[in-house]
Amino acid sequence: MARSFSMRGVQGAADRAVQHARTWLLETEPGSRVHDVQSDPRFQHRGVDLLWELPTGEVRGIEVKGDRNATRRRYFFELVSNLEKDTPGCFLYSGADLLVYVFLSQGELHVMPLKAVRDWFLPRAKEYTLKHAFTQTGAIRYTTVGAVVPTRDVVEGVPRVLKIPLKRSTPLATQEVAALDSPPTTALTEGGGEASAEQATARAAEATTSPKKKARRKQPARQARSTGSNTAE
Repeated sequence: MARSFSMRGVQGAADRAVQHARTWLLETEPGSRVHDVQSDPRFQHRGVDLLWELPTGEVRGIEVKGDRNATRRRYFFELVSNLEKDTPGCFLYSGADLLVYVFLSQGELHVMPLKAVRDWFLPRAKEYTLKHAFTQTGAIRYTTVGAVVPTRDVVEGVPRVLKIPLKRSTPLATQEVAALDSPPTTALTEGGGEASAEQATARAAEATTSPKKKARRKQPARQARSTGSNTAE
């Protein structure tokens, strides 16, 4: 059965996936820089979301995908981005060096050499089921088509696929830096709210606390909020 999504939900998942990818890239190469080029038309048609500028000066293109499915251990390789307009999917045309696929609900990040994965997939594409997904943005509804591929098949068939557990939270300061960072000029000219489970549990506990106890705990709670570290998922 085809699945339907709202643009708001899709964008929210994409933003979280990009933040996780950015954090991993910076931690993997200390001293490197990550530039968000999702809104840059010079990279949109190349299927590149981030530029990873290494300390050596090398710049790599990164494509990021976020998956919200809580149980799926399969990749969704986008083959047609808009069926109504007959536009190819990012998996087929992206010029990125790496595909960072983030399983948000499962807390896992996979890093794949995109060209190697594409070269492995295309000769055996008919072996995998195609799925349709519908996205609603205002009055416009469009269809995306992709192949559903078990992660195990890719890991066994393509060398250098990494699987990294996600950290439970990402420092807010990192998000603020991401918003301020801009792409390097040389690379550009030469070149691609829901509450967490913990929050829900805390709110349920507050609801069952007697008014008297809540009054006694009100001031310490306010102090804790003002002195604790800021984190965001």
